[in-house]
Amino acid sequence: MANLKEIRGRITSISSTMQITSAMKMVSAAKLKKATDAIVMLRPYSEKLQEIIENVSASTDLEGVSTYTEEREVNKVLYIVVTSNKGLAGAFNSAVIKELNKSIANTPHEIEILSVGKKVYDAVRKSKKIYDNQSGIFDGMSFEVVANFVENVMRDYREGRFDKVYVIYNKFINAATQEVQTEQVLPISLPQNVEASNTDYLFEPNAKEILDVLMPKSIKTQVYKAILDSVASEHGARMTAMHKATDNAEALRNELKIFYNKARQAAITNEILEIVGGAEALKNS
Repeated sequence: MANLKEIRGRITSISSTMQITSAMKMVSAAKLKKATDAIVMLRPYSEKLQEIIENVSASTDLEGVSTYTEEREVNKVLYIVVTSNKGLAGAFNSAVIKELNKSIANTPHEIEILSVGKKVYDAVRKSKKIYDNQSGIFDGMSFEVVANFVENVMRDYREGRFDKVYVIYNKFINAATQEVQTEQVLPISLPQNVEASNTDYLFEPNAKEILDVLMPKSIKTQVYKAILDSVASEHGARMTAMHKATDNAEALRNELKIFYNKARQAAITNEILEIVGGAEALKNS
């Protein structure tokens, strides 16, 4: 059984841990607000951009219009996998890595990974072929930074290095809930038999040139949105994890305090009994 000094040390250690986890929870809560605002503002733009592409596509024959919509035989696949650079966020990172492994299990295609986040890079760098590592973008992330590396992906897709491109990330639902998503980035997947919108579009100069501008922008926006979703999800997951860690530490500390008080009371009782026993022995001697 641990002595009183060891128990006091454990109580002090747990109290220090509680201070750290509580501080991390507050930091994540502050960052979550900013990250949530960013993804909430981007989603309507991304959805409207996709809607316009679908409506324009419904008004024209897409055959031969864009490389980004052409289905071809799949030999090589690129996965853009988004995690975080740090841990202590519950199952946030492991869920994405698990989904990646599930997606590529027993696949006959050649696979390459574009890692966005140190956690996925560390998990796959020894077992998978790394196309690129963009873990540093979180230090100064912007649409332009994301667009630069997505432009490289689009170029290699056009040149035939990849036949499909997917992005795997955590979609932000709320602070306590994140859903792992796998979305096809290339070729752009348009709904079949799309009916033309009632909106009367006037194409200037023509539908093909409009799609040539909108499609690359849509691809970059899709990846940027996935990363913003992941950032918001990370802070939500870490805030939740640190909240649970703080509660668990408090419960453990309370148990140790009760155990310490009982042990201390037992020790005092034993000392009293020893004193009384010694006094009785002196009396009888």
